[in-house]
Amino acid sequence: MSTYAVTNPATGETLKEYPEITDAELRAAIERAGAAAAWARGSSVFERAVLVRAVGDLHYERREQLAEIVMREMGKPFEQALIEVDYAGAIYHFYADQAETLLADEPIDLVRGGGSAIIRRSQFGVLLGIMPWNFPYYQVARFAAPNLVVGNPILLKHAPQCPESAEAIHAMFDDAGFPRGAYENIYATNAQVESVIADPRVRGVSVTGSERAGAAVAELAGRHLKKIVLELGGSDPFLLLGTDDLDAVVEAAATVRLENTGQACNAAKRFIIIDHLYDAFLEKFKAVFETATPGDPAVRGTEIGPLSSAAAAARLRDQVDRAVAAGASVVVGGGQHGNFFEPTILTGITPGDEASQEEFFGPVAQVYRASDEAEAVAIANLTPFGLGSYVMTNDQDQADRVANQIEAGMVFVNIVLADSPELPFGGIKRSGFGRELGRSGADEFVNKKLIRSAAPGDGPLQHFAAGQQVGV
Repeated sequence: MSTYAVTNPATGETLKEYPEITDAELRAAIERAGAAAAWARGSSVFERAVLVRAVGDLHYERREQLAEIVMREMGKPFEQALIEVDYAGAIYHFYADQAETLLADEPIDLVRGGGSAIIRRSQFGVLLGIMPWNFPYYQVARFAAPNLVVGNPILLKHAPQCPESAEAIHAMFDDAGFPRGAYENIYATNAQVESVIADPRVRGVSVTGSERAGAAVAELAGRHLKKIVLELGGSDPFLLLGTDDLDAVVEAAATVRLENTGQACNAAKRFIIIDHLYDAFLEKFKAVFETATPGDPAVRGTEIGPLSSAAAAARLRDQVDRAVAAGASVVVGGGQHGNFFEPTILTGITPGDEASQEEFFGPVAQVYRASDEAEAVAIANLTPFGLGSYVMTNDQDQADRVANQIEAGMVFVNIVLADSPELPFGGIKRSGFGRELGRSGADEFVNKKLIRSAAPGDGPLQHFAAGQQVGV
């Protein structure tokens, strides 16, 4: 039985299986990717940008078909799936539009000697991407778009529960006109991934997934001296320190916790409320969760679907049960029906306890009371993760002060769901390292080549003081 299969989490029915790639097929895919690297070196930035834009166009053209696929694969409500497809299309368009700017020569102002110096960005080489199931199109777009503009061929291992969307993405790259090997979908096993990372033609790896997966791949990459970018889990804090509109804050809090049925690494998961707003916030927050009912993702208008799999539901069930056994209280929800999990609010978790240190990947919110700003920041930072964070306050000085103290790769002040292709995405601590999207995403896998030239008419002169050591 193949590990790659479409199993509808709403019904538990396995709809289709996809065979794992054979070792011979995998070697052929790597060979094609290596050949595509030669194509990329001979192509212009403009030519590659045209192809990347065409991939974005196809996302828009096929949006309903693509949305229906992920609805079947991982239970994403249809309207949210459409939003994801459109956002992926926007990412391809962003990098197509910005390609020549992002890859333009960067002059360096010399402080010693004459002549000139520039940084020239060029291809890094074949890359392996290991992508997750929760945003099947968006996650691929933010990895593939900048790297194909740079000219780095992609070997893409998607999550085993997303083989149909993986196939659809590969088809879009083919239909856009990319040469064979520029984007290769591989239904690889974990053992085969080891051989891909070890292959000298593969120069780097990008992983979005769990801490366990990231650590395992990072160990392999380090062993073979391959650069790696890791985007792992998160337990993002949502700090409410002050507001003139509590209803709007509660709506934002519920939205950022329940989007994608709570299955987003950068969703707010721990809600840290200043003492004088705690009771009112919790009452209103509970009312919103009580009306948020999971439903069939195929029914238009459904906002919360099933969890992505039986394994995901069992994992969340265990986390909630352990938290309650350790003293947490269930304010609302807590029920489970198959893979459908009721939106749940937990209180009474002591900062630093096991539940506060884990990522709850589903519609479960932890609510904490903070006596003042300092305690709120301390609770926010008492986590092994450091991906995103949210700060709600009507005091701009406080916003700046707290944003500087939050240990995270991203801070969103008085706004949620504000991701955009030009904004870098990534974290610190056990949330990983490296960045995707924006200029930072395009800079992760490039050869930033220094080209230092003498002034016209100068010979091979040295412009350094006698006896000074240069280089290493």
